[in-house]
Amino acid sequence: MTDPTRGTDPYGAPGATGATAYGASESRSQGGAMSAGSSGAAGEASSIGAIIADISADLSTLIHQEMELAKVEVKDSATKAGKGAGFLGGAGVGGHMALLFLSIALWWGLGSLMNNHGWAAVVVGVIWGIIAAVLASMGRTRLKTINGMPRTVETASKVPDALKGNEDRA
Repeated sequence: MTDPTRGTDPYGAPGATGATAYGASESRSQGGAMSAGSSGAAGEASSIGAIIADISADLSTLIHQEMELAKVEVKDSATKAGKGAGFLGGAGVGGHMALLFLSIALWWGLGSLMNNHGWAAVVVGVIWGIIAAVLASMGRTRLKTINGMPRTVETASKVPDALKGNEDRA
C-alpha cells in the first residue's frame, strides 16, 4: 500500500519527500541513518520554517489571550472602582452637608456670644479659608513628589531586548 501524502510536507511545502513537522524523514531506517534517495536538507529547511511558523502562531495566540485577559480584568476593576467612587461621592456629599450645618451652628453660636451675626459669619469664613489654604499647600507639596511610572517605563523598554534574548545587555 502506498502513502498518498508522500512527497509533500504536512505544511504544504512541495518537494519535501515525506518530511514531518520536525524534520524526521519517513525514509529513515531504524538505525537513524538516511536511506538513499532522501533529501535531508529540504526536509530540514521546511521543518525549520514549520517550527518558526509554530512559534509565531503560538506567540500570536499568547498575546491575543493576554490582551483578552487584560480587557476582562480592566472591565472588572473599572466596575468595582466605579461603585467605590460612587460610595465615596455619596460620603463626600454627606460630609459636606455635615460641615455646612456645623459651620452654621458655629456661626449662630458665635453670633449669639458676640451679639453680631455678621461678624460671626466672617470669623467662620476666615477659619474655613485658613483650613483650605493649609490643605491646598499640603496637596501641592504631595503632588510635586509624584514622578510618574519609572519602573513601568524601565521594564517596558526591556521587552524588545528580552524577546531577542538580550535581556542582560539592556
